[in-house]
Amino acid sequence: MCGIVGYVGPAPAAPILVEGLHRLEYRGYDSAGIAVLGTSGVRVHKRQGRVGDLAATLPKRFAGRVGIGHTRWATHGEPSDANAHPHVDATGRIALVHNGIIENATELRTRLGADVVLRSETDTEVLAHLIGMQPTDVLEDAVRAALDLVEGAYAIAVVSSSQPDRIVVARNGGPVLLGIGDGEMFVASDASAIVRHTDQVVHLDDGDLAVVRADSFTTANPKPAVRLEIGAATADRGAHPHFMHKEIHEQPAVVERALRGRIDHRFATAHLGGIDLSPRDVLALRRVKILGCGSALYAGLYGARTIERLARIPADAEPASEFRYRNPIIEPDTLYVAVSQSGETFDTLAAVQEVQRKGGTVVGIVNTPGSTIARECPSGIYLHAGLEVSVTSTKTFTATCVAFALLALQLGRVRDLGPMDGARVIDGLASLPESLAATLQLEPEVNAVAELLAGAQSAFFVGRGAGHVAALEGAQKLKEVSYVHAEAYPASELKHGPLALVDEHTPSVVVMPDDELWDKSASTIAEIRARRGPVIVVTDAADGRVGADAVLRVARTIPELAPVVLGVPLQLLAYHTAVRLGRDVDQPRNLAKSVTVE
Repeated sequence: MCGIVGYVGPAPAAPILVEGLHRLEYRGYDSAGIAVLGTSGVRVHKRQGRVGDLAATLPKRFAGRVGIGHTRWATHGEPSDANAHPHVDATGRIALVHNGIIENATELRTRLGADVVLRSETDTEVLAHLIGMQPTDVLEDAVRAALDLVEGAYAIAVVSSSQPDRIVVARNGGPVLLGIGDGEMFVASDASAIVRHTDQVVHLDDGDLAVVRADSFTTANPKPAVRLEIGAATADRGAHPHFMHKEIHEQPAVVERALRGRIDHRFATAHLGGIDLSPRDVLALRRVKILGCGSALYAGLYGARTIERLARIPADAEPASEFRYRNPIIEPDTLYVAVSQSGETFDTLAAVQEVQRKGGTVVGIVNTPGSTIARECPSGIYLHAGLEVSVTSTKTFTATCVAFALLALQLGRVRDLGPMDGARVIDGLASLPESLAATLQLEPEVNAVAELLAGAQSAFFVGRGAGHVAALEGAQKLKEVSYVHAEAYPASELKHGPLALVDEHTPSVVVMPDDELWDKSASTIAEIRARRGPVIVVTDAADGRVGADAVLRVARTIPELAPVVLGVPLQLLAYHTAVRLGRDVDQPRNLAKSVTVE
């Protein structure tokens, strides 16, 4: 997984490439490199580490008006200068950047023969040599012939000193788009890399190969340009110390945007124009199956719970990464919902294709218009959360939960949900931005509580019912951004094994909605305290003595939305724990924003 950027036009390429890589660094950040075509041929500069390390060591004279760049998240070979992209062929004429995995790389290495010396451990270098070995001087023909030998997923950009007026781009399973400028063209795996230069892009589909020149591009099939919805300003963190902090605080505005135009007060329902389901279709549904990975999966668990509660349709959520490998039974009366904030998550995309191959009905919930899953699904819901730069999902998680609440409301009003309950949910949604804003005021208290977690080696997150959904996401946030080990359990399961690990050094975060299970959760706290375990309670109860070391009281909302509000202090808790520990908050180790490989 990685980020790709390319440029062909009248301007010096290197500054544009480095700027684009800075904006793509959240996609992969263990090494970076650029290649430009100058008067002396292909010149490559690459370094292990961050894009800043690359920029600091870039030669002052690195001229060229055509170039490609790459920031890497390692799949084959550890982070190193040698394994960084771009990779070149044996002659040094051809340079290549690649996003994805070539599954038959070992076989292709054998095909290259003993005379070819490989300088890296990557699968990508194999492809560079294959292109260079093709018996043609036309770059696009050489790329096409080499790709005919490849098995796996890829998005690639290739340049050659023998044809210095073009970049050849190809895609199969990895995102890549073309940006159209005024006498110049751009290539990127993510629109954020080029949004400062153009708002007109062309999305390539699987199987496409494009030849990109300064004044045009060509593909086998005509491709329409679309306008980007993100602006350049959204990629700046402003006065916030980190993007994660900024994006947590953007959530009230994000929810307002997600709700805009989607509430029907007259019929006390939601209006989701992207969901092409008639009332007859909704009444015929017998099940809802939600597919996602990571935070998208946890948002899906919230969605399943809310759909069952409001629409009274059996619903569950499953890891998309496992779904297609168990030969799933695809039912005609089941609605499948694919969740991916990037719209490019490989495992989720593969699950979508499996459902569609077997005739199922699938809708998407994504944050990125024009993304692969958005285009694969015939209908769906856009989150409108704006660009999220921090690897850790915060505002997109909240926006996804809101999208599920709207979907549950729409399904429920067709089925068993009365207009009074519909109006109650609408009132809760309308006041949700205010509830989130009020909860964000807890940040000083959360910062103080973070001291408990910063000194721990491990932590438990527990809750019952709606509290368990929030606990799962809270544990995910803590471990991915602070590297403190965290596990989430239903509170009732703590005594069935995990309680053996509770001691005075292992804090437990107990998520306690003020609901019918309050007393049960209080019993769990007593069990933890009996083992001298520190307890942090997150609750929407106005009062109540719970015997905890710390209590974080969030703003009240309706029961269906309680997990959304309860999740905000958990995001802040992970953030402040990570800051106290000196972690790289926006770019945690070993992770990348968009998981585009299997």
